[in-house]
Amino acid sequence: MKKLSLGVCLFVGAMLLVSGAGHAGNADVVDATLERRADGTFTVHATVRHGDEGWDHYANGFDVLAPDGVVLGTRVLAHPHVNEQPFTRSLRGLNVPAGVARVTVRAQDSVHGQGGASVVLEVPR
Repeated sequence: MKKLSLGVCLFVGAMLLVSGAGHAGNADVVDATLERRADGTFTVHATVRHGDEGWDHYANGFDVLAPDGVVLGTRVLAHPHVNEQPFTRSLRGLNVPAGVARVTVRAQDSVHGQGGASVVLEVPR
C-alpha cells in the first residue's frame, strides 16, 4: 500500500472540513435604512440575504458599528429564514453618539460569523 505524505493528509483533511462547513456562504446586508426617532434614538431596518440551510447554518444577526469598529447595537435573529430571502428585520432604540456621522450595518451567520457585504449609512441629525 502506498503511504501519503503528512502534507497531503493535512490538505485532504482541510478540504473535507471546508466542504462540510455549509454551502450557504456569508450573510450579506443588501439594503438598510436608519431613521431618527422623536426620542433621539434610531431604528435600523436591515435587509439580509443568506442561503439559510436550516438550524445548522443560517443568518443569525446583524450589528451596527461606529466608524472605529465599536458595536453600537446588535439584532439577534433567532431562527432560520429558509423560505424568506432576502428578509428585513429592525433594531429599535439604537443610541448613536453625537460625533458619529456614519454607521456600518454588518450581518453574520452561524457558521462563518461576519464576512459578507455590509452597508454604510449616513446618520440623520
